[in-house]
Amino acid sequence: MAHIEVEENVPGIRSLVMFRPETGKPLYELAQVLLRGESPLTEAERELIAAYVSKRNDTMFCTMSHAATSRELYGSEKNIVDDVLNDVQQSEISDKMKALLNIAGKVQILGKEVLPEDIEAARKQGADDREIHDTVLIAATFSMYNRYVDGLASFTPTDPEEYIEMGKRMAEKGYVTPK
Repeated sequence: MAHIEVEENVPGIRSLVMFRPETGKPLYELAQVLLRGESPLTEAERELIAAYVSKRNDTMFCTMSHAATSRELYGSEKNIVDDVLNDVQQSEISDKMKALLNIAGKVQILGKEVLPEDIEAARKQGADDREIHDTVLIAATFSMYNRYVDGLASFTPTDPEEYIEMGKRMAEKGYVTPK
């Protein structure tokens, strides 16, 4: 049960955005720009960063919904998502994505944890300024979203099947402010 009075059975951030649309609208717009806007990172990779940071923050709703979206966007390579969430270093993602996820993980802890050598390692794997920027901003933003969702104890479905449909909708429609 949420800590504030929101519409029942509306999961995660959606109920909070409906509670306060004037703050929710810019949050959704930011998610749309970060995860669906122009970027050298694919939409699947950006959703994976969101899921990875959310898992590190132990935020079930965001982990499950963004992992489902990333799986949908990866299509036939959807097993990448679970491999990364289980063990980044043993996963089949590129060394560049491993370096970027290392940066994202450090941002999740504290931005100052990102050291010049982390940036250099990502650059050695081919990451450019925009990819590094987008990774850091997604990680920072999702840490905030995670704290928002958990801090108000928003409704979190426990049935994994519910997230499959959510992932399909988010992959297809992006981040549209709920009515």
